[in-house]
Amino acid sequence: MMQVTDLMPFIVLLPLIAGPVCALLPGRGLPWLLATLTAGTAFVLAALTLGAVFDGGTLRYAFGNWAPPIGIEYRVDAANAFVALLITGVAAVLLPWGRPLVDHEVPERQGAFYALFLIALAGLLGITLTGDVFNVFVFLEISSLATYALIAQGRDRRALIAAFRYLIMGTVGATFLLIGIAFIYLLTGSLNMADLAERLVASEDSRALQVALGFIVVGFSIKLALFPLHHWLPNAYTYAPSLITAFLAATATKVALYVMLRFIFDVFGPAYSFMALPLSAGFMALAIGGMFAGSWLAILQSNLKRMLAYSSVAQVGYMVLGVSLVTLGGLSAAFLHLFNHGLMKAALFASAGIIAWRCGSVRIDDLRGIGRQMPWTLTAFALAGLSLIGIPPTAGFISKWYLISAAINADQLWLVILILITSLMALVYIARVVEVAWLQPRPDDAPTVTEAPWTLLVPVWLLVAANFWFGLDTRLTVGAATAAAEALAGGGLLP
Repeated sequence: MMQVTDLMPFIVLLPLIAGPVCALLPGRGLPWLLATLTAGTAFVLAALTLGAVFDGGTLRYAFGNWAPPIGIEYRVDAANAFVALLITGVAAVLLPWGRPLVDHEVPERQGAFYALFLIALAGLLGITLTGDVFNVFVFLEISSLATYALIAQGRDRRALIAAFRYLIMGTVGATFLLIGIAFIYLLTGSLNMADLAERLVASEDSRALQVALGFIVVGFSIKLALFPLHHWLPNAYTYAPSLITAFLAATATKVALYVMLRFIFDVFGPAYSFMALPLSAGFMALAIGGMFAGSWLAILQSNLKRMLAYSSVAQVGYMVLGVSLVTLGGLSAAFLHLFNHGLMKAALFASAGIIAWRCGSVRIDDLRGIGRQMPWTLTAFALAGLSLIGIPPTAGFISKWYLISAAINADQLWLVILILITSLMALVYIARVVEVAWLQPRPDDAPTVTEAPWTLLVPVWLLVAANFWFGLDTRLTVGAATAAAEALAGGGLLP
């Protein structure tokens, strides 16, 4: 009987193979159907893998029977299995939701569009599951190149500029990462993560190792959109097709955070990483800056998508703030918010995509009174907004509760005040949209809009329901986040 370990590579291989096939299929329906079935199958395999990790610990698969560190290895523990579940789950829900919007925004060459989507999905999953640092770079470039092309598919001509800016920033980040990998390869002669963790101990006094760590952290900070390296993100999220915006907002920055943590904790080790460079103080300062700058800029926006994009900058700040505490509780809170933010942002951007399709605009002033005409969509947006703010009983509340608890346990009570202030700032910009949509009258000269069909509403409400389910039943999310933190830290952090 085939074991889960034998199925594990297909989480990446299925979308990687199905992508080119999509490009060859005619029409609209067949490429979409293949992409949807592929994402759904990958989600099932990711769920089975996470269950196997909980039952039996770390899973390993060596390609071509070449044992590591010589051969390429997939090494899956609670950390990357948890992230893979988020990526595949979001893709499996958003692809059925996004078909009418893709028909509207990308009316031609949909086979190529879905092919690029699957290649981007395969790249993100490859980054997550591989145990080889050069493979991280390869899959990062695969996902990035596909993402640049997908963003450029937006109907607004500014999508091309947004894709170009993302390309420039993404190339800089990838170059930094490659330089860092080259340094550690020169020091060790190895690319396997587990092997590097053992070999780098002998090089801890080397200045080259510090440089490698610095390059890798900066490279992933760009991909992560960590303040102030976030300038590619608002335009990319604003002008990309709605399906791509929702998918990237829920997954791309989360993968970048995960793999940066994999390098810091699993390859270099927490004892070295936080002593060789002032990562704790630096992460904390940038996280707080991102929390306030992202929230403030979100308040100032007149475009709904751009508002949510700047909100993502603030939410990345919460995740990095948990890491900066250098405790097991803080790292667990970071992983928990990584997962929960993926759910809430997918729901918010999916709602925004429906609004853009029905209203023909995402300017907040153009949304006056549409709450009465699109009650299901705007209610979904408001409920997902509660999770973003952190109102109980939502997943967002659980994230912030664990982050606050970690700050208190680390004797950083002043951080609790900052978390509460920025949460109130989120209340301001979410409440502004709700007030415009529900409480202001629809202008007489405004076009009448109608509610979206159930085929769009069901996936959105599934995401909203997940935000409340994981706010009430935290066994999966909190258990997986704690196991992920323990897998990365390896006992090298305070409780």
